[in-house]
Amino acid sequence: MSLTEKIDADYIDAMKTKNESRVSVLRMLKSALQNSKIQLQKELTDDDVIKAIQKEIKQRKDSVSTYEVAGRTELADKEKAEIKILEKYMPEQLSNEELAVIVKSAIEETGATSVAEMGKVMGKVMPQVAGRADGSQISAKVKELLS
Repeated sequence: MSLTEKIDADYIDAMKTKNESRVSVLRMLKSALQNSKIQLQKELTDDDVIKAIQKEIKQRKDSVSTYEVAGRTELADKEKAEIKILEKYMPEQLSNEELAVIVKSAIEETGATSVAEMGKVMGKVMPQVAGRADGSQISAKVKELLS
C-alpha cells in the first residue's frame, strides 16, 4: 500500500469514527498532496508525499513558535496535535548517533575541513536522510562535526 493510499484509508476511517481533528488534518494533507500533484504534473511517489508532509510539519512548527511567543498556548497545542498526526506518516527518524555516522562519512567523502565547506557536505547528506531527519538538525550536526 502506497503512502497516498494509506492516507486516503485513514481519512475515510477518521470520517467514519467522527474524529474531527484527524479528519481536518488529513483533509488539509490531501489538499496539499493534490496541489503538489498539480504542480509536479505527475503522480506522486512516496518520496514526493514525504516532502509534502515535511513541508506541512515545518509550517506547523513555525506556527507553534509564533503562537508561544504571542502567549497563545491553546493554538500552539492545536498545532502540536496536528504535527503528531502528520508525523505518523513519516519514516522512522534517525537517532543522533545514526545521523553522526552519515555526516562523518559525507565529510570524509567530500574532504571538507571547515564550516565554509558545509554546502558540499549538506548536498551529500540530504539525499541519504530524506524524510528521516529535520534539515536544521542535519545542519547543526554538520556544523558541530566541522568545527
